[in-house]
Order: sequence, then C-alpha cells, then structure tokens
Amino acid sequence: MALRIAWSQPAVHDLEAIFAFIAEDSPAYASTVIRNLVHRTRNLAKFPRSGRRVPEFDDENIREVIVYGYRLIYHLQIETVLIVAVIHGKRILR
Repeated sequence: MALRIAWSQPAVHDLEAIFAFIAEDSPAYASTVIRNLVHRTRNLAKFPRSGRRVPEFDDENIREVIVYGYRLIYHLQIETVLIVAVIHGKRILR
C-alpha cells in the first residue's frame, strides 16, 4: 500500500526559493528541476525507505534522497511521508 505524500510549509518555501534562484538564469531549467524534485517524491510513496538515513540524525525515520545536488529530506510517519526540507547538498543541516 502506498503512503500519502505531504509537504511541510518550510519545504514548499524551499522549492519556491530554489525555483527563484535558478529562474534568474533559466526559467525553463528551474521548472525542470522543480518538476523532478516533486516527481521523485512520488517514488517515496511506494518505496519510503529507498532514501538513506540522514547522517546528522540518529533516526531511522528521517531519510533523504539526492536530486540535482539537493537533499530532499523526509520523515516517515505511520501513513505519510512528510517532506520536511529541500536544501542544497553543500549546506550543513542543523
């Protein structure tokens, strides 16, 4: 059974900021990046443990996948995959 995908408000803001930054140079590429980030979350509905554990946390349910050098960080809940953040891979997660 597939889990439900939910986006936290901070994660939505992250997507908006990523789009705005990339769109300064190429609105078409910005759209592609955002589309692929969102599309990658659909795979998580069926395969929620496909991402690796986030190294900064000792929690099996906080995981991430890398898309275009961005860390798509999510929290596994009972029936939901909650997308909590989308950050550049070079940023340090606190």
